[in-house]
Formats: sequence, structure tokens, C-alpha cells
Amino acid sequence: MALNSRTPAGFVLCLCLGLFCAFSAHSVSLDGKWSLRNSDGSVAGSGSVPGCVHSALQQLGYIQDPYFRFNDVAYRWIAFDNWTYTTTFNTSEQSKQKVVLVLDGVDTVASVQLNGFTLGGTDNMFRSYAFSVRPLLKEAENVLSISLASPVLYASQRRKAHSAYPVPPECPPDVQNGQCHVNFIRKEQSSFSWDWGPSFPTLGLWRGVHLEAFDVLHGTTNLDEQSASRWSVQVELMVDAVQTSDGLVSVSIPELFSDQTYQSRFLQGRTKNTFILHINTSTEVDLWWPRGHGDQNSYRLRVRGLRDGSVLFSQESKVYFRTVELVQEPVPGSPGLSFFFRINSKPVFLKGSNWIPAHAFQDQVTPDILLNLLHSAADANMNALRVWGGGVYEQDQFYDLCDHMGIMVWQDFMFACAMYPTEADFIQTVRSEVIQQVQRLKSHPSIIIWSGNNENEAALATNWFDIPESHRATYVKDYVTLYVENIRALVQQEDPSRPFLVSSPTNGAESEREGWVASNPYDPHFGDTHFYSYEDDCWDWSTFPRTRFASEFGFQSWPSFSTLKTVSVDDDWSYDSNFSSHRQHHEHGNQQMLRQAALHFHLPNSTDALKRFTHTLYMTQVMQAQCVKAQTEFYRRSQTEIIDGKGRTMGALYWQLNDIWPAPSWSSIEFGGKWKMLHYFAQDFFAAVLPVGFEDDGTLLIYAVSDLSPDLTLRAVVSVHSWSGLDPVCTLRSDLVLVPGGSAVVVLKQEVAALLAGCGRCTRLSCLLTFHLEDGTGVQRGPSNYHFLCSPKDAEGLRKANITVRDRRFKVRAVTLRSDAVAPFVWLDVGNIAGRFSSNGFLMVSADRTVGFTPWRPTSVSQLSTSLSVTSLRDVY
Repeated sequence: MALNSRTPAGFVLCLCLGLFCAFSAHSVSLDGKWSLRNSDGSVAGSGSVPGCVHSALQQLGYIQDPYFRFNDVAYRWIAFDNWTYTTTFNTSEQSKQKVVLVLDGVDTVASVQLNGFTLGGTDNMFRSYAFSVRPLLKEAENVLSISLASPVLYASQRRKAHSAYPVPPECPPDVQNGQCHVNFIRKEQSSFSWDWGPSFPTLGLWRGVHLEAFDVLHGTTNLDEQSASRWSVQVELMVDAVQTSDGLVSVSIPELFSDQTYQSRFLQGRTKNTFILHINTSTEVDLWWPRGHGDQNSYRLRVRGLRDGSVLFSQESKVYFRTVELVQEPVPGSPGLSFFFRINSKPVFLKGSNWIPAHAFQDQVTPDILLNLLHSAADANMNALRVWGGGVYEQDQFYDLCDHMGIMVWQDFMFACAMYPTEADFIQTVRSEVIQQVQRLKSHPSIIIWSGNNENEAALATNWFDIPESHRATYVKDYVTLYVENIRALVQQEDPSRPFLVSSPTNGAESEREGWVASNPYDPHFGDTHFYSYEDDCWDWSTFPRTRFASEFGFQSWPSFSTLKTVSVDDDWSYDSNFSSHRQHHEHGNQQMLRQAALHFHLPNSTDALKRFTHTLYMTQVMQAQCVKAQTEFYRRSQTEIIDGKGRTMGALYWQLNDIWPAPSWSSIEFGGKWKMLHYFAQDFFAAVLPVGFEDDGTLLIYAVSDLSPDLTLRAVVSVHSWSGLDPVCTLRSDLVLVPGGSAVVVLKQEVAALLAGCGRCTRLSCLLTFHLEDGTGVQRGPSNYHFLCSPKDAEGLRKANITVRDRRFKVRAVTLRSDAVAPFVWLDVGNIAGRFSSNGFLMVSADRTVGFTPWRPTSVSQLSTSLSVTSLRDVY
């Protein structure tokens, strides 16, 4: 029996969210400069809306860069104070029959007053609020004030009021320098601190403020899927009508020769009106595909409103067509259930990472930052990102870009690593949050799944918080109440077109069978898995879980010196400085990185303190890149095989893509956008065609992995190199092997001892392997790869390479290197010049290599040439 969460063939998921239809309405923005003051008036000035208090205080000169050195602790006082935003505006909108004040995003707990009258309050960062204000408006000098309460004190008060039983965790670990009880307030959970981020509990108007004025009605339009034997588009009009009104609504997609007109009656008050456009069956619909599997096709949908021959409104929006299924069904030769996504009936391996907030202050997440990060993901051959549940529901542009780039989104709801209260008012604000966010986002084809929370099933199942067994039933009941009876029920009501998971990791259908909290949510026979191990050797593939889907895994590294330099001073530039300890929010994280690196590398030993520090930063990036490479390649080669009842892995999303500030973390992109070595590695290990090599009990196996639809015929070409020389010692070619589309197949199996014996003068210590795939015509398919036969620290003949820059042709964005020896992990760096290389962190086994460079801002050739530095492994010891 198949257990599928799916959108059946013939469904459509389409739309570009929030097609706004102004029915005789006028929108007046109140964004801009507002006055800002703290509770006693000792701090006052102006602040931008959208914006937050921290950003405003920095612009006003009250504080320095909050990211500088220890300022996350020094500026704690901001979140313990109350703050008021005030603006004065003139308007003639009171001439309209109805005027609504809309607050798109308030962070977080606030009282709203207009001309001295209290309109109401807010308590949820993730939802919008609307107040009817027409009777209160004046033509001139309307005063709007929004008074924000300290989020830290509010959370503490809510915790004290919840006296029946604790809702853990009480506080974050001491190493995070954070604040307590974040699970009692509906705001960005990581703003009270996380193991990769600072504690900046923000306050502000982080989204826009505006007036909506109208005489007849106004509304917003959402598109949704509709179950049918053919494609159809469901249009939802959310209408706020002053009085009952009749008219016509026309819905059309001209490119598909599809249009329909409906006689409509909009009842007084706020109502949802649904219209279904059936697509002409004689036209072929071009589908939206994930990146690497096809084009991101879209159409223009037109919605018009007519009354008495006059056009009330006319709006166009993008519409997309695609299906999604989460397939959980029995696996031949294995207990448990599969866990993979079918897009447009095609199984797709998800390759990507996890997304966290790009800045502690959301007003500073600019369109350029989003564009750079998402382009970086796409350029590293990623086709999926998981929007993690401890941050924020991202802004519209994020999802628009994912639609455009073909990046699938696993969308968490904003609950993470905690239990949560279930009082009526908490549940009610969560319900409003869920409805608004699903209605806002469900139009995006990039979103392929909703997930209720991050790691909360695992926290309950494995008792992270030491809950006594006698009390466990209370917490399970709260868990089911929040995520199943409320969030899941609302999502299935608002958006039946996508699968919903209650948690991540989870056993999926098996967790549901066990009452929503499985005995072991990490069971590799079901669902998705999060896996971290900092003590085991990260090069040893046998330590990794052969899971159905790997949605989190990773290792830390430090960012580059140029990134750290902007937030530190000379005294901070050592690995054991107070600054280095303060920036590390993961317990024993700095020591874990060095221990992991020392398993295979000599640690930096320069007598120059600054060199030793910068070399150590480099070494942590080498370690991280190798660790994630080994684990990702393991998951990619496991996609079509079952071993000991485990396997059929169909997703690898490493933790994490981006950083929230300059600090050590699991990210592959530093704060500011600079690629770490890991991100350069990701370009290769997420390639559409990839050779993966590893050893099993002395036998070398090379797999050919293909995401492509057509079958390929490939062979492995293995070159044996001496650590002490550049020319290959010998080369081995396998027979051609059929590699079906969307599979991983063994193309070479060879005893290492026999392979080396055939080369004549190689041992495990003196030689290494490189390999690639070729088709029958001798054309290389996919990137080259390598396999170390020993740890580099034990390599015989590895010497410091003399790498010179033979040609700095930055005018054509390229630099050519020349080396006189094998050089592992060659790292090119241009300091704080923004841009990226075409390849970096590579193994150099040839005398010459040319690498491209793309600057992100105008940069002179002399600046690039002067800034360029080259480091390889033997330079650091």
C-alpha cells in the first residue's frame, strides 16, 4: 500500500502570491522617517519604517556597529527598554466610506494609537494587523503612535504567568550569551541567540505601514490549485465590502486561450470569493521545473472586475503549473517507507542547504543581498533550500527569486528546538499567522512542502529537556494540539496542493502512525534525518546514517580573516583570544574543529601569531569542506541502492548556506557573501553528473551519479599521482557502463593494493588518486575528483609547492597559476574585494591552472593584483 502525500497529476500549483486588486481603493504609504524615543525620552531621534530600533540607533550615532567585537552584550539594554514610533500625516482619505490602517509587520508586542485613541495591540511578528480608522481621521495632523514593549521582559512575564508546568527550555546555553523564554513570544526565535548567531531581540516596524481607503470594496487575490482531470487555476478574492455589490469577474490566460467570466456578488464585510479557470484542453501547458530538470515556465494571468460596463480593476500576475508528491511507500528489500519528492511525476534528488536569516536586523536584508545569496546557491548547482523554522518567513522577493531560479523551498513554520505553550491566546495568534503566511506564499511553485517545526518531535522523543516520564503525556498533548490540530489542519484547509510534515526530522507517515511522536524520529528507514557528529572521523563514510533523506548535516568553520577584520581589533586575532571564544556560540566548537582537522592534517605552527591565526582559519575551512564533501557524496551515491535494508537516499541539504554575522558557523557562505571553501566544493559535489570514489575494506569503488533524465554510458578514468611529482604515474580506464537517468551506479571496482602494484612505484603513503568520468567518445562528463590513500599529514613526498602567479589577466577576469609540486587545497584570496573565483580550494596536480574571477563591484586591475594571495596546505606548517 502506498502512503503518499501528493498533489495528483492534473492538479495545478500556480500563482504569484498576493495579486492585489484595488476595487476603487486608494493605498497611502506611511513608510519613511518616524520619530523614535525610548520609555523615558533619554534616547530620541528618527528611525526608518520599515526598520528596527537597533538600526535607527546606529544611524543616529547612539551605538556603534552592533556586530563589532562584544557589542551584542554591550547593547543588551536596547531590548530591555520600551520604544515608541510616532508619525504625523495629512490625508483626505476620510472622504472614502472605509479606511483601514494596515501594519504589515510589527516586531513584536505593541499598542497602536491614532489621534489619542487606542486601536488595539499586536503580539506576533509574523502576521499583519488591520484596524478600521475612518471615524478617527482628520484632514491634517493625524498622529499615529506604536508603542513597543520589551520583548525580553514580555517573554519573561508570559513564562511567569504559565505556572502550571514549565515549557522548556528556560534559557539558551550560557555560551550563546542569550536571553530566556523566546518560546513564549511569536517573534524570530533566533533573535534571542542561537549556536551560530548573536542575541539581538529586535523591536520595530519591520514591514510597511499603509492606509487602504475605498468606497465600495477592496481585496487581495490568491491563486490556488484545483482538483480536476485537467489543469485549472483557482483564484481566491479576499474582499472587504462596504456594502453588498454585484459585478462581473473575468479571469484569463491569453497564452493558453483560456478565459471565463463570472457573475459575482460581494457580500458586505470581509469574505472569500472563489473562481475556477479551466485551462483549454487543446493547448499544451509548459510546466515549471526545478533547476537542472527543465525550464521555469510561467504564464500571465489577468483578473478584471467589471460593473455597469466600467472596469473596476485590472491586474496581471505570473502563474505556474507543476505537481508535487511526497512519496512514502514500501521499499523492496527494506523495512520502512521511501521518502522522496516527485515533481511533475519525476523523482527528483534534492541538492542544497538550509537557509537562516541573512541579518540580525531584517531591514538590512537588501534585495542585493538576497539576489547574491540565491545566485550563489544556484551557481553551486543547488536545486533546493530549507527555510529553517527558527528565523522568519522570508520576504516576497526571496520566493520570487526561487521561482525564477528553479530553487525548491522546504518551508518550515517558525518553531524550533523548544516546547511551546498552548493557551487560547497563543493558539489564536498562531492560527492567524499560519493562515496569513499560507495565503501569502502558497502561490509560489518553488515551495514544495510545509513543515510544522524544526526538531521538536526529536526533542520530545529523545527527551532533550529531561521531562519526567510521568509528565510526558502533557507535552505530547500540547505538541499535537499546536502542530496537528491547529497548524496542520489549517494548512490542509488553505493549501491542499502540497504535502505537510509535522516536524523535521520525522519519520513522516510512521510518526503519524505512532501518534505524531515516533519512538525514534532519526530512524533511517523513514522520513528525513538530521545528523551531526564532531568526534567521529568525518572522512569515514561508515559513520554516516544511510538515511532516506538528509535534511541537516554539517561541520563548523571560521570565516576568512578579511570578514573578521571588520568587526575586530589586533588583540582579537588569535584562536584563543577572548574575541574568538566570545564569537563561538557552540559549546566546545573551536576545540572540535581543531580535533577534527588534526585527524588528517598537521595544524598550523607558524611562530608569527597573525600568520598562525589566519592559517588556522584556512585549516578550519579545509576541514569543513572535506567533511561535508565526504558526507554529501555518500548520500548522492546512496540514491539507488539498498544495503543492510537502508538507502534510497533522495536528498542532501547540508547545514547551513549563509551567515547572520561574522563568526564561526556551519555556513558555506560568509556574512557579506564571500564563498568559503565548502561552497566552492559544493559546485562539484552537487554537479548533475558526478564521480564519487571511496574505499570499502581495501577496495576502491567509483560510482557514476547522474541527475540527468537521459541514460548515459560512462567509464571511470583513474590517474595515480605521486605526492612528490606532477606527472601521473599511471592511468586506469574502466569498461563503459550504462548509467540510467537519476541513478548512481558502480563503474569501477578495484583492489587498491592491486592498483598500486600495477603502477610499479607507489604506496598508500607516497601516492594519491584523481579520477573523472568519460563517455564513449572520450568526452569528460562532470568534474574531476580525488581520493587520498592516506591522511595528508602522513603523505610521503608532499612538499611546499612554489606557486607563482604567471598571468594576472584580471582585465579578462582570469589568473593563471604555475606550481612545481602537487598542491592540495590551493586557496586564492583577494581580501575584502567582493567577488568570487570560478574554482577555489582545489587540488593542483598540473603545472598550470587558470582560474576566473568575477568581481561584484567595480574594481581596478591593480587592486586585484595587489590583494591576491595564494595558500596551499604545506604553507601552514
